[in-house]
Amino acid sequence: MEKFTNILVALDLSEIDNSLIKYASFLADKLKVDKMYFVHNIKKYEISSLFEEQLKDINLDELIGDELNEKVETHFSSKADWEVLISEDPYTESLIGYIVNKYYIDLVIVGNKNNKKGTGVISNKLLRLLKCDILSIPRDFPPEIKNIWAGTDFSRESRKIFNIAQMLQKATSAPVTAAHVYSVPVQFSPYVSIKDMVPTIEKHAKQKSEKFMSKLDFKGEITSRIIPGRDSSVASNLLDFANKNDVDVLIVADKGANNISNLLVGSVTEELFGENPELPLWVSK
Repeated sequence: MEKFTNILVALDLSEIDNSLIKYASFLADKLKVDKMYFVHNIKKYEISSLFEEQLKDINLDELIGDELNEKVETHFSSKADWEVLISEDPYTESLIGYIVNKYYIDLVIVGNKNNKKGTGVISNKLLRLLKCDILSIPRDFPPEIKNIWAGTDFSRESRKIFNIAQMLQKATSAPVTAAHVYSVPVQFSPYVSIKDMVPTIEKHAKQKSEKFMSKLDFKGEITSRIIPGRDSSVASNLLDFANKNDVDVLIVADKGANNISNLLVGSVTEELFGENPELPLWVSK
């Protein structure tokens, strides 16, 4: 069973901060977290040259620190310990990486602005840099977990996501679905019709699913869902079906089965971030 002790929440002084703090409070209670670190990076180099005169007598670190402490006090209702960290670094990603290593962070929560106002955090860079899990939260998403999906390609690498799913199920009693999107190899369509290929591929996917599920040491209830690949990408199909089924959190692995995987960093997992999903996306590292 996974244990999440320390969680980092990346804030950017936009309206999405409130959503992240509320969700962090929810997770802190459900997962019995020891400590939450709320982090903001001040990029002074972007403004100091333009407003050097106006800022010379202002302690920007203190002002922003006070603002964020007030935000956290307002929206963080959990009894878990928390701390606001303010820093100045040209690269936000490297700063977060440093804090993750220094404070033994298990999970980093970032905002998904979903094309709304707010600078957000460049999640794809963090995806490659960090060694801990990453959870992307859309703005205004309610802090609740009633339906959990685990996107799997039946690889050994994807087995680890079910440790997260089991942890969340134990904490929330939410049902877990192992979701797999199968693709139709269109390169063979000139020789074998897609209509003829689909039943065979779907049958094969179901057989792989049954074998994979039988080997999972999952302490809880779990169901399997085989999703047909369509004209759009695997990521789009997975998100589309997840949204239609009112999924509250989608868990994927950072890597899959090398050359045949649909869940490699740089492919589907990275694409999922780029799709600006309308639901929380949890990447297990």
